[in-house]
Amino acid sequence: MASIPNAPDVDAILVPYGGGGLSCGIAAAVRATKPSARVYAAEVETFAPFTAALARGEPTPIASSQSFVDGIGGRNVFPEMWPLARELLAGSVVASVAEVAAAVRFLAERNRVVAEGAGAAPVAAAMNRTIDAKTIVCVVSGGNIDSEVLATILRGEIPVKEH
Repeated sequence: MASIPNAPDVDAILVPYGGGGLSCGIAAAVRATKPSARVYAAEVETFAPFTAALARGEPTPIASSQSFVDGIGGRNVFPEMWPLARELLAGSVVASVAEVAAAVRFLAERNRVVAEGAGAAPVAAAMNRTIDAKTIVCVVSGGNIDSEVLATILRGEIPVKEH
């Protein structure tokens, strides 16, 4: 059986959860190469439809609010994605907006990686240490962040999304 290149000891992988395509695709590939590794959806508290669906046992509409983390989540899990996501993903880890802002800042300052809120959500989820795993891989996808939003985060503030 092949292993995950450059990460043979990975226990968990955190992936931004938008519509489920990226996270389920990664989970399917990981299952084929390292079945013992768990793949988790990374969501933000303002939009966490997968968490709500897991709690209810089916896709369910959720209340949501706007934040600078606007590239993931939605008001519901797509019914077509639900069976696949439920089977392939080990669960969901929800980060707060403040935790995502801290992760954006951490990535920029420590790693010189510019990530949008959705892309930084897996790092925020890993930093809050709610999953039991020794080696965690975070998929950081998306660098489409407004320069003013990034500047606000780098000043240590949390951007407020205008409606």
